[in-house]
Amino acid sequence: MKKFLSILAVGLSIYMGAAHAEDAAKTPQQNKMATCNKDAGDKKGDERKAFMKDCLSAKPAAAPDKKTAQQDKMKTCNEQAKDKKGDERKKFMSECLKSK
Repeated sequence: MKKFLSILAVGLSIYMGAAHAEDAAKTPQQNKMATCNKDAGDKKGDERKAFMKDCLSAKPAAAPDKKTAQQDKMKTCNEQAKDKKGDERKKFMSECLKSK
């Protein structure tokens, strides 16, 4: 009986460890699938298919960040400086990128 309980305890420990490792090894796509599946709730048939398609293909909302703002500024300054060359262009770009 003790041997059986020991084997049962070891087996249960291994099983729980594998289950935990499985959760940790999920890819972002698998996490997204789980979230969409949960959000689909009790939808059925074509309604569920359409919801899942939209949910899984949705891109996360891009938060405005400093890098994007800087890139936009660079693009604008580049367009304004297209007729300038050499030192004149360098000076203009420097001043344009420093301004707010």
